[in-house]
Amino acid sequence: MKTAMGYGGGAQLAAGDGQGLPSIICCPLSIAYCPLPMSILINLSSVLPQPTGLATYSLNLVKELGGLDADIVGPFELPGHRFHRSPPDLTAEYGLKGHLKRLFWTQCQIPRLYHQLASRLLFSPIPEAPLGSRCRWIVTVHDLIPLRFFQRLSPARLYNRYYIPPVLQQAQHILCNSKATANDIIHFCHIPASKITPIPLAYDRENFRFLNLPTQNYFLYLGRMSPYKNVQRLISAFATLPHRSDYELWLAGPSDQRQLPTLQTQISELELQAQVKFLNYVAYTDLPILMNQAIALVLPSLWEGFGLPVLEAMACGTPVITSHLASLPEVAGDAAILVDPYDVGAIAQAMYRVATEPELHSQLRAAGLARANLFSWKKTGQETLQLLYRYL
Repeated sequence: MKTAMGYGGGAQLAAGDGQGLPSIICCPLSIAYCPLPMSILINLSSVLPQPTGLATYSLNLVKELGGLDADIVGPFELPGHRFHRSPPDLTAEYGLKGHLKRLFWTQCQIPRLYHQLASRLLFSPIPEAPLGSRCRWIVTVHDLIPLRFFQRLSPARLYNRYYIPPVLQQAQHILCNSKATANDIIHFCHIPASKITPIPLAYDRENFRFLNLPTQNYFLYLGRMSPYKNVQRLISAFATLPHRSDYELWLAGPSDQRQLPTLQTQISELELQAQVKFLNYVAYTDLPILMNQAIALVLPSLWEGFGLPVLEAMACGTPVITSHLASLPEVAGDAAILVDPYDVGAIAQAMYRVATEPELHSQLRAAGLARANLFSWKKTGQETLQLLYRYL
């Protein structure tokens, strides 16, 4: 029998109930549970080594799944795991071509590896799996935003409309990162709620923390420039601030040449060239300082599957202004200013209040730090591990 070291000192899983659940032998505190040998294949072929939202979720989660007898397939090796290398050109770094190659590789090669390793379950941190195969799988859905915001003939919409629903329908179970995403899965893919489990994400406590640095004169936006991110209304709100020359707006995130010309034209028309800065991609280790010194993180997105920057900013003690829609209230709770993202005036008023009311700034800092402390990758990993064991 293989022994798995426990998490959290004394955590235990229930014994098998005669309905196909694994038999678990309760052990002393040093060994929380002793599962029967049951191998799982974890597909990380889509994960980039450069920290993105997907990589942050995938790599932190795998660290907390130490109780599993797991094989990892991916483009780079993870220490401490049995590793199988996937082709390097299957990630988003290679654009649409890489995405299509990964779908083909998943359909053809994952079943072969799954059966070669005698795996009992396939787990993917994105909703991709070999349709029609004899594999059993659990996948994670982060959002279905392309179905909510219509873009005719968009590859992302076609992928979400025609590929993801059958993956979810054939899945043993579905993980997602918020109740809002669970509701979208039910609405757009017609999946019963009993088949879906929301498990919140977390943040890197070693990287994102309060540094007690002096606040500078900039508001910070962190994310892509996609239309649903609502950056145009954010810029319009910034333009209406009283004494706006006292402030700057820093836009951090990967440059999108499809949206950048529109934003640059807007900035020019509003005569904001000296105050709005495009930072492009910011190194992961530089983000905590950037967040700590901002007046506030402003994320007035029209929709988010989770909204990880909100949680990371709160962990840095940075006041947060975000949308009252989708998952964002689930993440922020009462520790942020929630605004109507379609109301430019409401966004501007929240920005001005945080910048000019020291007591409000301090209240949001304290509330955000307390709220962020409720989230951890250990907790996310424990909940995920328990669910995976149910289907092994």
